[in-house]
Amino acid sequence: MRIFLAGAGGAIGRRLTPLLRAAGHDVTGTTRSAGKADAIAKLGAEPVVVDVFDAAALAYAVMAARPDAIIHQLTDLAFAPGSPRYQEGLARNARLRIEGTRNLVAAAKAAKVTRMVAQSIGFIYAPKTGAHVESDALSGDPAMARTVEAVKVLEDAVLSLADGIVLRYGFFYGPGTWSPDGPRQPPSVHIDAAAQAALLALERGRHGVYNIAEDDAAVSSDKARRELGFAAGFRLPPSS
Repeated sequence: MRIFLAGAGGAIGRRLTPLLRAAGHDVTGTTRSAGKADAIAKLGAEPVVVDVFDAAALAYAVMAARPDAIIHQLTDLAFAPGSPRYQEGLARNARLRIEGTRNLVAAAKAAKVTRMVAQSIGFIYAPKTGAHVESDALSGDPAMARTVEAVKVLEDAVLSLADGIVLRYGFFYGPGTWSPDGPRQPPSVHIDAAAQAALLALERGRHGVYNIAEDDAAVSSDKARRELGFAAGFRLPPSS
């Protein structure tokens, strides 16, 4: 398949591109920074420098790539948790989830692409006893209102596509993340397992939502294991 990977220069994008190429897919990978284009090319993708907030340029890039499917791994979290500007990063990320996703879905529809796999989060469910499943309600905590609103907009936009698939990831850990040495709290998922889940969802997923996390008391990933073959222990070779 021809894949348009939005966010190819990000933490998941850098791990996902080699997996897509190894599976035989052609990849067009986006970045906002011209300085990352060479790195994306070295991973085997055709780099495209485009700002997701520029709806016209994004629509043109998607149309030019002629993709069979789009993978949405865009984030904007430049500041580590607990740092002075972390809240600013959350606000920027919320804007990207809302405006950026709407632009990407609009570009998909204009190009007649019906299949999209998108990154969401699995750590904003409302409290309950037992592990959360995909049908559980999201948090109503006022402190999380902006993030929850942005996630709902992202998920609704993606699921408006006939083959829209949402992956609710746990907290990332591993290379290129804020937790390179191990998980900091549940639910968690290694960045390599998260990347593989995107590939599996692309090839096997059905319209809807999947939790993607390790086995713990926070969320259940039974659906992803059953339908996608998700394996939380998956790791890329050390040289990747």
